[in-house]
Amino acid sequence: MLVVLVAFAVNVNAQGFLNRLKDRAVKAAENAVERKVESKVERTTDDAMDEVLDGKKSSKKSKSSKSNDADDDEDEAAVDDYKNDTKNVKSDFVRGSVVMFEDDLAGEQIGEFPSKWDLVRGSAEVASINGAKCIEMDQRDSWIAPLVKGGIKNYLGDVFTIEYDMLYDDRKKDGCASIELDIMHEKSPRDNELFTVTYNTCHDKQAYDCTYCLTSEPSFNSKDGHATSAETTTNNDGRWHHFALSFNKRAIKFYVDGKRQINVPNAKPGAGWVTWFASGGTSPVYIKNVVIAKGAVDLYERNATDIDAKVAAVEKAIAETGKFVTNNILFETAKATLKPESMEEIQKVAEYMKKNPSVRFEVQGHTDNQGSDAVNDPLSQQRAEAVVKALEGLGVDGFNLRAVGKGSHEPVADNKTDEGRAKNRRVEFIKK
Repeated sequence: MLVVLVAFAVNVNAQGFLNRLKDRAVKAAENAVERKVESKVERTTDDAMDEVLDGKKSSKKSKSSKSNDADDDEDEAAVDDYKNDTKNVKSDFVRGSVVMFEDDLAGEQIGEFPSKWDLVRGSAEVASINGAKCIEMDQRDSWIAPLVKGGIKNYLGDVFTIEYDMLYDDRKKDGCASIELDIMHEKSPRDNELFTVTYNTCHDKQAYDCTYCLTSEPSFNSKDGHATSAETTTNNDGRWHHFALSFNKRAIKFYVDGKRQINVPNAKPGAGWVTWFASGGTSPVYIKNVVIAKGAVDLYERNATDIDAKVAAVEKAIAETGKFVTNNILFETAKATLKPESMEEIQKVAEYMKKNPSVRFEVQGHTDNQGSDAVNDPLSQQRAEAVVKALEGLGVDGFNLRAVGKGSHEPVADNKTDEGRAKNRRVEFIKK
């Protein structure tokens, strides 16, 4: 019995020991797992902190780098601001208000020489590009001129604009064409232009050169003045591009696709006629939509103060007499064609009317008594209509204008003298 009791006691103690040992093993295992998890979490946390800290360091470095490059950034921003500020300034072209010549080649026959043009040298003919008629200028040699007023060579004057579309294809880079827009004096010999705009077609980007007579030169063909644009445009890509020229008394401005490329402040006046020249290269030069007009982009000196002063003169006359009378709107003899110098006076009235959009004017044309009423009456009407058209071209609402020809029936001075007849040749703007 004693043995049995001892054995039982030992067994019970052993079982308790084993149970305690099991509990300790489980606990140890749990602690190990906890330590493992804690270690993993700790490593993950450490890694995350390292990334955060590295990010801050990187950010600080980037910030420092940005600080070091601040001057460069400011310079770049300044350049961007400059480009944005001047974009519209360099797109200031305005077509002249009185069209002298316009040719869309409607009705022309393909393969024939264009009927509104003259050939100075070489060859040219009417062609079609994608269904649009144009003038093809032979790459061997082509020099052409528009027939204005029956072919006279003194129609441009000192205030005019010229516009046209041109296509030249040199995408194969197999030849450079020589292309010029030549402004001629009435008495200039051939190849001696008053001024010339030349296209540089030999590079991926084009530049434009303008050689011109200086105002100090006595002749009309000694071109000592020279202006050059930057190589910023592409016009040899086989696409149509729009070109425009403005000349105002002394200022030459040349535009490509609306952006000014040439700006000459002081060139010699005396333009008579215009020609287009092309030669060389392996592809023809094509032009279309040619428009020549009287009027031009305003001179730089014609600032807002000047315009305000001119408008004030019209306002004063209207307030005191109900009309504005001027002898400074001039026409060619026995014609209703406005002279270029008339545009400055017409501009005064246009600015007044735009400032006072509710004002209505009867535009009266008056002549002297030279010639019969059968000639003067319709001539005065046509001249009044020409003034109305010019005002409309300057942005005046035609609804507020009515043209009336008075002929020689209402003189304000003696028609027996040159001075009196000059006073009688006038335009009156009667407020209605």
